[in-house]
Amino acid sequence: MGRGKIVIRRIDNSTSRQVTFSKRRNGLLKKAKELAILCDADIGLIVFSSTGRLYDYSSTNMKSIIDRYNKAKEVHNQELSLSSEIKFWQKEATSLRQQLHNLQETHRQLLGEDLLGLTVKDLQSIENQLEISLRNVRTKKEQVLTEEINELNRKGKLIQQENMELYKKVQFVCQESMGLQNKVYAVWGSNVGVITRGSMIPCAFSITEDAHVPVHLELSQPQPQPQKHGQEQTDISQMTAPKLRLQLQCDGALPL
Repeated sequence: MGRGKIVIRRIDNSTSRQVTFSKRRNGLLKKAKELAILCDADIGLIVFSSTGRLYDYSSTNMKSIIDRYNKAKEVHNQELSLSSEIKFWQKEATSLRQQLHNLQETHRQLLGEDLLGLTVKDLQSIENQLEISLRNVRTKKEQVLTEEINELNRKGKLIQQENMELYKKVQFVCQESMGLQNKVYAVWGSNVGVITRGSMIPCAFSITEDAHVPVHLELSQPQPQPQKHGQEQTDISQMTAPKLRLQLQCDGALPL
């Protein structure tokens, strides 16, 4: 009659526990030795008792077996890590493919395609999304147009200020030219004695809103004026002072 099955649990009695440890330890060491001899295997066995006492067995060299175990454990951990990483990226790729499929289906539905099988609630949701998108597009369009209008207004104000400055400069130049012309006529009148009204060369200056024509200033010799019948003739070659006139040539009007 065989022994009954022993329940595998901690033995409470310390004496029985020590006896069981000694018997099973010797049996474990015996089995390890037999396995190493029969199967030509490298076996390293390390046992610590409850009191901290060390029992070990190695078929070759314990240190070499431990180093081999560490290397194999490291490779095994790397393989596990690589396998876990591969599984993670495979799961991530599957999730991304599913998201892409959902986005493509939603895009086709927003374009009015693949609407078969949708309920009224689904169609209402798509309609609301389209209305929200259209409202956002219009808002962005109005914002862009407002910014462009403000920029054009700013540039228009700058151009208007530049035109005013140019207008003031032209007025100043015209005044200087008139003053210089008056001085020339004064010197000419003092030497000649008589200045006919036809010899005066006025400076005509006008301003229009849309013209963009440059202004040229030219200092030229005065043209001889014809004398009326019976009027006193004067010998110009006897004049000591230079007879010059400043002519303001306005090819067009300056913009305001």
